[in-house]
Amino acid sequence: MSLAKDVRKEETLRYERHQPEQTLLYQIIEKYYPQFLAHMTQQDTDLPMYVRSEFEEYLKCGRLEHGFLRVRCEDCHNEFLVAFSCKRRGFCPSCGARRMAESAALLVDDILPYEPIRQWVLSFPFQLRFLFASYPQIMGKVLGIVYRTLATHITKKAGYNKQTAKTGAVTLIQRFGSALNLNIHFHMLFLDGVYVEDNYGKTRFHQIKAPKKSELNVLAHRISQRVAGFLEREGLLVRDIENDYLSLDGLEEDPMLQIYGYSITYRIATGSQQGRKVFTLQTIAPKIDQGVESDRVANVAGFNLHAGVMSDAQDRNKLERVCRYITRSAVSEKRLAITTYGKIRYQLKTPYRDGTTHVIFEPLDFIARLATLVPKPRVNLTRLDEKHPCFSPAGNLWLS
Repeated sequence: MSLAKDVRKEETLRYERHQPEQTLLYQIIEKYYPQFLAHMTQQDTDLPMYVRSEFEEYLKCGRLEHGFLRVRCEDCHNEFLVAFSCKRRGFCPSCGARRMAESAALLVDDILPYEPIRQWVLSFPFQLRFLFASYPQIMGKVLGIVYRTLATHITKKAGYNKQTAKTGAVTLIQRFGSALNLNIHFHMLFLDGVYVEDNYGKTRFHQIKAPKKSELNVLAHRISQRVAGFLEREGLLVRDIENDYLSLDGLEEDPMLQIYGYSITYRIATGSQQGRKVFTLQTIAPKIDQGVESDRVANVAGFNLHAGVMSDAQDRNKLERVCRYITRSAVSEKRLAITTYGKIRYQLKTPYRDGTTHVIFEPLDFIARLATLVPKPRVNLTRLDEKHPCFSPAGNLWLS
């Protein structure tokens, strides 16, 4: 049994209602969300219904007065009440933590085979983050380009082609950065090798060597060129002699566009400071650049490709930690605080190189940040390769 399932079993046996109304996040949203809604109305901007529902359902999440189940133990006959949860995907820490544990357990126990798994992380230039947030159907097509590029690389490096060998990946699409900024990027858990059928009809796994810096540079460049070509064919990228730029004229207007732009570029979205950089707090000394770059990171034209984390076939605990990390909730209540001046202080998960450890928000700007983290309806943030499935939901089998 996996670590996540053990934890979930223990939590079930010693259930305690989490009482969200006592948390700082709940109190901030309860107080300032109505003000943010009024502010948007004054700006002649209607907050989309799916964003409104996210906030309204969060304020009901875990509250007994909004519905509950009465649970009775068959052994000891004790009874307790379980409040309904919102089950939303934007920023609810409680539902996010539950989804993280369940997703990690599912991936480790039922989806990912007992083979070496490498995590590939791809982040995008600001312009593409903006495009993906507004038009997720384009994001899905770009994901297909990225998957085919990496799968082809892995297959060829193993010495085979796509007709004779198969690899596979599970992709988790994250929408947030450490500073609660809108940062759509891909976490891809790829088999670190390929499955091949031998002359006796048996399926065998061939592991490949870790990617070199030069290989990552080539892959990042190839991905950037193929994505640019796709966008140009779709009429979304216009090129002239001097530069390239996105053209969104043919796409429908989205009331969240302006807020998306501010969040992606780390800028203030509301109030008298609108458009300025978000306030930051440096509490540690900046890191001194030693001039030594990681061998597992490449950065080409704003495309950042990282492949430095690999889990061995039998190290399922490490794999589960990776799965929990990439499926975690956007907001951590432990890193949230309010200053004596009423501003929201949020601690970064990992300090920036310049020594920044916290970001500071005005309350309404904090609510705007949360609004950008809400995905559009029917956007699947967990993707399995469907054309060449190597993972069986029933138990780690290669499917032809």
